[in-house]
Amino acid sequence: MTITKDDIAPKFVNGVAVEMTEEEKQARVDEWNAWNDASGDRKLAEIKSIRNQKLQETDYYALQDVTMSNEMKAWRLNLRNIPQDYTTEEEYDLLLARDENGNLTHSVWSKP
Repeated sequence: MTITKDDIAPKFVNGVAVEMTEEEKQARVDEWNAWNDASGDRKLAEIKSIRNQKLQETDYYALQDVTMSNEMKAWRLNLRNIPQDYTTEEEYDLLLARDENGNLTHSVWSKP
């Protein structure tokens, strides 16, 4: 959501509403819009963090004395491919969706 200077509320100084100057309003608009525009980057960073944690949890399968199933190999490959397979903010939202208990619901996270 992009905002304009008309969307900016007054600032409060010592509990008193004070109207901002046009420059202050524009600075606030620019700050908000820059933060909003980076939404996809923040979501992708969270997805990569979750992915890296899941890969770390299964790294022991890659040891020489442990046999990794083909399903586990495919799952780990799918995790590593997330950044190239999911590229839109809508897809990021699906990857980050959680149920009422806080569990991730997208199938890519389900360990075989």
